[in-house]
Parts: sequence; structure tokens; C-alpha cells
Amino acid sequence: MQKIAAIDAGSNAIRLIVGEIRDNGHIEPIENIRLPVRLGQDAFTTGLLREEIIQQGVDAFLHFRRVADDYGVTKVRAIATSALREASNSHILLDRIQQTSGIEIEIITGEEEARLIHLAVEHTIDLGNKRAVLIDIGGGSIEVTISENKRIISTESYNMGTVRLLKKLNGDEKTASKRPFSLLVREYAEAARRRIDREIGDDKIHLCIATGGNPEEMGNLRQRLFKKSSVNFITLAELQDLIEKLSGMSVKDRINKLKLKPDRADVILPAAVVLQLIAHEAGVKEIKIPNVGLKDGLLIEMGEELARDPKPKRLRQEQVREAAVRLGNKYQLDMEHAALISKLAGQLFDQAKDLHKLEDEYKLLLQVGSLLHDIGHFINPVDHDRHGYYILKYNPLIGLNDHQQVIVANLVRYHRKDFPSLEDANFKALPQKDRLIVTKLSALLRLADVMDMSHSGHVARVELVENKKSWEVALHGKGDLMLEKWGLNKRRALFEEIFGVKLEVMDA
Repeated sequence: MQKIAAIDAGSNAIRLIVGEIRDNGHIEPIENIRLPVRLGQDAFTTGLLREEIIQQGVDAFLHFRRVADDYGVTKVRAIATSALREASNSHILLDRIQQTSGIEIEIITGEEEARLIHLAVEHTIDLGNKRAVLIDIGGGSIEVTISENKRIISTESYNMGTVRLLKKLNGDEKTASKRPFSLLVREYAEAARRRIDREIGDDKIHLCIATGGNPEEMGNLRQRLFKKSSVNFITLAELQDLIEKLSGMSVKDRINKLKLKPDRADVILPAAVVLQLIAHEAGVKEIKIPNVGLKDGLLIEMGEELARDPKPKRLRQEQVREAAVRLGNKYQLDMEHAALISKLAGQLFDQAKDLHKLEDEYKLLLQVGSLLHDIGHFINPVDHDRHGYYILKYNPLIGLNDHQQVIVANLVRYHRKDFPSLEDANFKALPQKDRLIVTKLSALLRLADVMDMSHSGHVARVELVENKKSWEVALHGKGDLMLEKWGLNKRRALFEEIFGVKLEVMDA
């Protein structure tokens, strides 16, 4: 049976999970290892990883490499979160790890972190027909995700992870129960509440779910200290009792009396206070603890990709489209026009495959860019392509990675007047391959955009076909479509230049 491994290089520890893919497609975890390498200790203070920490990271990955080889693992994937997002010399650690262990690490966004955690939770707790708030407490950040009927509708990352908070308090965790700390955390908690109110209004939260090593330890302490049978949930009343007990103990006492690991004993109190306040603002009385996290979600996704199951890929595409629609509504887009342009751009992509020769994943990026091409109108119709670019740069869409998000932003930037050009610093900063992708997709988007330049919705579909040495495009819909054909003639230049063909606008 095939074995795979996922690694999470977090701010407070580095974790490995090895799983075995069974005949029915189920992934059975067979090894879990946690190494207390605190990358966030340097990242959140000086912004630089010391040589000592770098070497600890390298040693951790060498150990994971040996474990993976011993199990006969055929595929390893590693991701990193906020500590390596922020450390200015993280590239040194990434390079050393790849050179020594052969493992390449991908630094992911907070939104991608939330998506993978949601995937892990969804495989453990039934989220169907339920409204849930997921709170992931990490060392560098806390992700608060709102989910409805298994779909993420919103996620926000807050720079209030436990290691970071300890550093803000100059390492004195005893102040965690005092007023300055409570005020600091309450500011974040109220921001989370305002977002929950904005997203779901007066609707009831059915589930509050906490992930991360600290909530898992809280579940264990609930069982041991309060003589409860389950470690898979904690009530707010029990959490308050736990906070009071932890507040009255030194870190040394927590290690000796509660048998907590040293790197858990110092951060568990800030984590408990944060969790209590956010859960209280969400209006719940109980917090479920499923004992899964980022590494589990990554392992599940790896298994689905290896099984070539089209369902997860389709669900992820739907998630991206839903996120794009929510962003469009937020910025008051004409969604009927946007949806039509997205549909027509998708038709052009399929019909022009012999020209662009791009993989199918780029069709989704084209359709999302087409859906949001006019989003800059919210700021100003003048130069709305430039305004739209910046909106897309700083509003991550759940389900897209950084690389994909930048491509979508550039499609919005070049959907009208300007051609993609090296004179534009943002375009010049793209890798050569991505410049070509942006240019090809922009050529298709520019054609699709003018097919509804009057926002009348007269065009129903487009037909693009090869005819000897040229290509022909025909529009099908209501009326003579003279305005749309005129627009196509005006916008065909980039298409002809990038693909090296003549484009003729034909009557249907």
C-alpha cells in the first residue's frame, strides 16, 4: 500500500504525519511526530532566524527524511506558516533543508492554512447543514474561519498567536491574566465578532471548533483535572476554571504538576484566554476539539490528488468561485455582466486550446479574473483596471495560492487599455512563464469583455474556430450584435499578436 507524508513547519513546532492509502481510498495515519522547534521565537522578535534555530530546523527535516524513508514513503509534501512568512532570511533555511533532506517547503498564506484545516475538520466532524466557526490557534497567528454547510464563507488571520503574544509581553506570561493582556486580546476578539456579525448577522452558530496543539492539550487537561470522560470538547465554564487554575501556577509548576511539555507550558494560558474570548464573542457555550490540524488536511489533500478523484478538485473550484462572487458582491459589481463575461471567457479558453496550450487549471483563473474584471469601479471607473489590480492583490480568494492570486490580479489589470508590458514593474516581477500565461489569458479576456460592452446581455455564446491560416469568431444571441462585433474588431490586436494568427469577426 502506498505511503505518503505531510509536514507542517509551524511557529511553535514542526510536525510530521505519515499515512497509508488503503484500497478503499481511506488514509490511515501510521506515524505522528512533533519536534519542539520554535521558529517563531526569532521570527516575531528580530525578524531573523538565528543559526541555532536554522540548524534545529535542518535537523528536524533530516529526521523526518529518515522516518519517511524507513516507512517507504513515496511522496512528501511540506508547508510552512507565519514564522517563515515573516522571517526575512527564511530562504536560507528553506535552501538548507532542500539541499540536505531533499524536501522542498512551500510557504502558504493564512487563507490556504485555513482551507486545509477546514478540510481536516470536515473529515472528522459533520459540517453539513451547519454554521460553524473554526478557531485555529497557532504560534504566530490565529485563523478564524466561518463555514456554512461545508463551505468556507469567510476567513481572517490575526497576528495573535501564542508565541507572538508571549514576545509582545516580553516573555512574561504571568501577565496573561492581567488587564493589559486582556485588553490586547479583547481587541482581536471583538474584531472577530464584528466580522462574524457582518458575515452571518443574527443567524445562530451551530458549532464552535478549535484546532491546534493548545486546544488539544486543553481537552486533555479537562479530562484529567475535572474528571471528565471526553477530551474532544470543553465548555466555556470549564475553560474559565482552567484559565484560573493555570493563572495560579508558574510555568515550572505546569511542567511538574500538570506534566506539560516545556514548550506547551508557557503558551497554553495565552491560548486559553484567546480561545475563551473569541468563543464568547461567537455566542457559543461549548467548543469541540477534533484533534486534527494543518498536517492532517494536507495529508488528506495529497491522498485525494493521488487517487485522481475529481470530486475534491471540483469542490475546490466551487470554493474559489464562491469566494470570487462574495468579493464581487462586497465591491458592488454588476454580477450579471460579470457572470456572462466569465462564461464567454471559459468558452474561448476551451475553443482556443490549440493556440494557448495551457493546462485546464488556468481556465479557472481566467474565469475568476473575468468575473472580477470590473471590480475597480468601486474605487473609480477611471483607471478601474489599476484599482482592480490592487483590490485583487490584497483580497486573497480562498482556494487560490499566492502564485494563482497574482495571475488573477494581472488579468484584471490588463483586461482593457494597456497590453501586458515589461515597463510595468508588477508585470516585470513575474517569472517568465507567468508573464506568458498572463498575456495569453488577457488576450482571451479582452475579447470576452467587449462581447457585453453595453451590459445588455445580448450575447448568449461565442464560437471560435480555425479556418485555414486564420481564426474566425462568431457571436450568437439577440439582435444584430453590431456593437459587440465592432468591439471585437477593436480588441483583437493582442490576440493576433500573442498567437501569431489573423482573427476575423464573422456573422453568425
